[in-house]
Amino acid sequence: MPGIVEFWFDFSSPYGYFASHFVDQVAAKAGRSAVWKPFMLGSVFKETGARPLADVPLKGPYCLRDWDRLGRYHKVPWVLPKPFPIATLAAARAYYWLDGQDPGVAKAFAREVFATYFGKGVDVSPAEVVADIAEQLDVERAALLAAVEQPQWKQRLKAAGDEAITRGVCGSPFFIVDGEGFWGSDRLAMVADWLDRGGW
Repeated sequence: MPGIVEFWFDFSSPYGYFASHFVDQVAAKAGRSAVWKPFMLGSVFKETGARPLADVPLKGPYCLRDWDRLGRYHKVPWVLPKPFPIATLAAARAYYWLDGQDPGVAKAFAREVFATYFGKGVDVSPAEVVADIAEQLDVERAALLAAVEQPQWKQRLKAAGDEAITRGVCGSPFFIVDGEGFWGSDRLAMVADWLDRGGW
């Protein structure tokens, strides 16, 4: 889709959390909008044979230090939540349900999910916690709880995962700009340069 910056992420991704603070500004500076697309990173792990970074020898201890360092560097709240990582099915389904009604509310909801999990350390896997977050944005609690169990929103999230794999999304966060993929929150600077220069 021309004219947008696609932001693919898993709500349980620390690097996705850090990228969420800046992706909209990067897109807006170039006169574009960022479209947020949550997916389940587990489906990518099945394709790549990867596993959560925190569970990988050598990389795990490095990432724990890096995430703490990034929080200080970017001056954003950071705690390593427990449990971590988690399956964020309810949050991702709720996002797509909200996005179908009001993309602005959906994006605000996504930011609050990230802030609740990585900023406060609250487990956001239960649907009830997801409903608590949405309720703060004047979203009807009962409607959200019903939506996350409906087949169409389960299928919508599955379709997002299938699309991610088809399009080469290999981790979280992943950005697609003008058909070009960029993996990792540290690639946002490159995305900004790509937008400024019109590619290279």
